[in-house]
Amino acid sequence: MSLTADLVFSCARLESDPGPDPSKRPLTSSDYRKAAIELDTEFPSEALWVFAYGSLIWKNSFAATESRRATAFGWHRSFCMTRTRWRGSPAQPGLMMALERGGRCDGVAYRMPEGSRIEQIENLLRREIEYEDAVPFMRWIHVTDGVDRWRALGSWVGPVGSEVQAKLSLAAVSKILARACGHVGSGADYLFQTVRHLEMLGIRDRNLWDLQRLVAQEIRMSNGDPHLPSSEAIQAADLCNFADALES
Repeated sequence: MSLTADLVFSCARLESDPGPDPSKRPLTSSDYRKAAIELDTEFPSEALWVFAYGSLIWKNSFAATESRRATAFGWHRSFCMTRTRWRGSPAQPGLMMALERGGRCDGVAYRMPEGSRIEQIENLLRREIEYEDAVPFMRWIHVTDGVDRWRALGSWVGPVGSEVQAKLSLAAVSKILARACGHVGSGADYLFQTVRHLEMLGIRDRNLWDLQRLVAQEIRMSNGDPHLPSSEAIQAADLCNFADALES
């Protein structure tokens, strides 16, 4: 990996928590329970599986009874959600990963213990979302391990709204992640942890692999090495190399 722990450490800085967004309605305890019940009633007789594609892989808060490499076809990882809290700030907004339509996403499916199904769904909701408008982005999606196909609960699936920046170039995303930091950490650290743990599982997401290289380059540039090319130059060179390869 081009993105190293040292580079990630250089992005760290102390940021205060700006607190909840006053323009949104936070979920209450009864809201979380209601949303959990509604999700449960959609497929009440099936085993409860959770599909992890980002931080749930390396920072989950549940004890699963089984885990499998799994693929969600029709979805792909995308840093598309603008965030001014957690790993971003009002002064330097960050980006959070979500699942956008198209392509495929290789991740991990976790089977949850039998019983307490609604409580487990509620715990996942509390971990992933805090505002009413985000409830629809917790959705059941189909996943497969190449043999079996089943439903799993995914978070931030197909988000829409003013905070979504769809179709950002990798160069644009790399500039944001290399600079954004919030009270829980930096965007570079989030990317680093995700790519590192995917590598441990033998999963290489091509876009994330390219992105970590671009972010590393951006951090080096920010740290004062003027001789390194920008992320746009690297991406342009890659495209030229790819075109040459196709012609040959």
